[in-house]
Amino acid sequence: MIQQHIKIALLPLVFLAACTASRPPVTSQPVDMAPYTPFAVSKWEMLPDWQTIDLQPAWAAFWQSCVALRNKPGWQPVCVSADELIQPDNTSLRAFFEERFIPYQVFNPDGTSQGLITGYYEPRLYGNRVKTARFRYPLYGVPDDLLTIDLSEVYPQLKDLRLRGRLEGKRIVPYYDRGEIDNGKAPLQGRELFWVDNAVDLFFLQIQGSGRIELPDGSQVKVGYAEQNGHPYNSIGKTLAAMGAFKIEESSMQNIKLWAQKNPEKLAGLLEQNPSYVFFRELPNDLPAPLGALGVPLTNEYSLAVDARTIPLGAPVFLSTTYPNTTEPLNRLMLAQDTGGAIKGAVRGDFFWGFGEQAGAQAGRMKQSGQMWVLFPRGAEPELKP
Repeated sequence: MIQQHIKIALLPLVFLAACTASRPPVTSQPVDMAPYTPFAVSKWEMLPDWQTIDLQPAWAAFWQSCVALRNKPGWQPVCVSADELIQPDNTSLRAFFEERFIPYQVFNPDGTSQGLITGYYEPRLYGNRVKTARFRYPLYGVPDDLLTIDLSEVYPQLKDLRLRGRLEGKRIVPYYDRGEIDNGKAPLQGRELFWVDNAVDLFFLQIQGSGRIELPDGSQVKVGYAEQNGHPYNSIGKTLAAMGAFKIEESSMQNIKLWAQKNPEKLAGLLEQNPSYVFFRELPNDLPAPLGALGVPLTNEYSLAVDARTIPLGAPVFLSTTYPNTTEPLNRLMLAQDTGGAIKGAVRGDFFWGFGEQAGAQAGRMKQSGQMWVLFPRGAEPELKP
C-alpha cells in the first residue's frame, strides 16, 4: 500500500519529468498516440553541398561519438571500420559515410521539414569561492534534498525520463522553483560552489549548461550541468516580447542583457518567469571542452544539441541552415552530442559555437531556419510506421 501511495503521489510530477543531460533537460510532454514517422529515407545528393564540404572537422567529432557508442548494437562495426582509416582525406571520408550510413531526412509532425536552429556556447563569468560585496550571486551544487526518481520500471512509457522532487512530510512534491530558490526558501546554504558578480550572466550560464569561472587571481575553473529542479523551461525572451520590450524576431541574448542593464529593478521578477533552475558541478580543468549529454567533450561548431526523444544521441546529423543573421549557407555534417531544455521538436537543433565572446556573439544571434538529416548505420535503421 505504501508503494501504491508513492506512485499516486508522483503522478502530478510526471509533467515535470526530465532527461539526464549536460544542460537543462527536456521536460516531458503528454504522449501523442497518433501515428507519426519523423524520418523518411533520403539520398546523398539531397544533402546540400555534400560532395564539396570539408569532412575533416566532423571526423574529429565523430570519433568522440564512437567513444560512447562503439559497444552499442549497430555501432560496433561502424566504429571498428573507422579505426581502420588512417589519416583519411575528404574523398575517403565521404566514401566511408556513404558505405556505412543511410541518410534519413527529419520531419515535423505536421509534415514540414523546416525547423528552428539556435546556438549556444561556453561563457566566461567572473567569480570567487567566497561571497564578497562584488561576488554575491551563488552558483549552487546539487541540493541534498533533491530527489531524482526513475519510474520506467513502473511506467514503461516514461523510459529515459526522470522525476525531480523533494519530501514534504511523507509526500513527494515538486522541488522549489527559481523564485523560491532565489528568495532563499530552498535549504541551499553550504551548497554554493562559487559566487559570481552578475545575475544575468549566471542565468545564461544555466541555459548554456557549462562555462568557465575566472577567479580574482586570474585562474579559471570549469563548471558543468549536474542536475535540474524539474520545472519546465520558459523563454524570458518570449516574455519580454509579450511585454513589448522588443519584437519577437529581435529576441536574442544581447537584447535581453541590454534590457536588464536598463531595468535592474525589474530583473528579478523577469528571471522568475522561467521556473527552471540548474545546479552545477566543478569539472576537471584538463577537459578540452564541455561534456555533452552523450558524455563526451563537445567539438566547436560540429556538436549539435537535439531533442533526444527523436534524434538518437551520438548520431551524425547533416545540418542545412544559414549563418546567424544572414542568408549565407551553413551546410555541414555535425554530431548529435547534447540536449537542452529549450530544444524540443523533431527538426530542432542548437549549434555549439565554442568558448568566449566571439562564440557568444554568434550563439546569441543565431535564430535560423534549417533542415536536418540523420545518418543511421546500415543495419540499424529506424522502423518507419506506415
